[in-house]
Amino acid sequence: MPTCQVCHTESPTIAGFLGVCRACIVERPDDARPFIDAAHRANRERYGLPPFPPDDPEGRPCRRCGNECRIPPGERGYCGMVENADGRVRTLATVGRGYLSWYHDPLPTNCVGSWVCPGETGAGHPRYANRPGPEHGYTNLAVFYHSCTFSCLFCQNSHFRHEYLRGAASAEDLAGAVDARTACICYFGGDPASQLKHSLGASKLATKAARRDGRILRICWETNGSTSGRWARQMMKIALESGGCIKFDMKAADPNLHRALTGVSNRQTWENLAALAEYIPERPDPPPLVASTPLVPGYVDAKEVGAIAARLAALDADIPYSLLGFHPAHRMNDLPTTSAEHARRCVEAAESAGLTRVHVGNRHLLSRDDYGEK
Repeated sequence: MPTCQVCHTESPTIAGFLGVCRACIVERPDDARPFIDAAHRANRERYGLPPFPPDDPEGRPCRRCGNECRIPPGERGYCGMVENADGRVRTLATVGRGYLSWYHDPLPTNCVGSWVCPGETGAGHPRYANRPGPEHGYTNLAVFYHSCTFSCLFCQNSHFRHEYLRGAASAEDLAGAVDARTACICYFGGDPASQLKHSLGASKLATKAARRDGRILRICWETNGSTSGRWARQMMKIALESGGCIKFDMKAADPNLHRALTGVSNRQTWENLAALAEYIPERPDPPPLVASTPLVPGYVDAKEVGAIAARLAALDADIPYSLLGFHPAHRMNDLPTTSAEHARRCVEAAESAGLTRVHVGNRHLLSRDDYGEK
């Protein structure tokens, strides 16, 4: 049975690799910090990436995301996509070269926002949807970036780390993959925040061609929301005009818990969410902003979901919020799947916090067993 190294509690919902329970992370952060740091150092060293966002007083600052790396000479930032080359910050991912892969996914697809998306619901038809219902016969161009600004211990797509600096392609190459039956592009990964110039460049090329041909082409991002505020607004502008959305994956509200699970701060994510929520009145349907949270057993409980939901509701009570069933993966592969009871309590917490549109995603992952979470 996994044991918390701080309070020595035993529970099946303590991740052995992290070695600390949620209560100690939140209530005893100083005691939990050494174990959290050790876990993230071990998680990162296998990939040759900095264990924490570099903070060298003599390093060159990178302002591309909320990690605010100060990169020492000859080294790379936390995401691995920026380096200090001879005293100059150089990004490895540009409009002319990104590191990614893509595929055409038939619509309607199992994306985080599908339950409110024009591709499944026909919302915004005929301006933003090809049909008043599901867009059968059309596809989503799913774009997977091979890098990330976070380092989630529970990452559901951790295989991207093994594709680091592979799959080089230009924004023009990616835009060229859009065909007459492509109704939307969705960027995910990894995370597009680490290669945002590339996705913005591809989006501009692809939407220009779609307008010329009189086709609908929605642009969506599924992201941790850590990019700079300047780029976040550029993303929203493209999403609004095309009928797409930005899907923020909110890992946790508590800053100590967020750092334990992801390795970094959630400050920039919340700042961007608040800034982009101001655009909702410009196009409330289909919704331009969607939020989600993976229900990690033992760590992201109903209390945590309620705290996230309260902050979302304070911005706009109608922001669609999807609670995602968790599958044991990466460094938290010894945890159980999310239980149906866990999901039910989280839905109640989100609704009690004031949100009007709450959804459970990945229902096929939910187990019937409960693990004593209170």
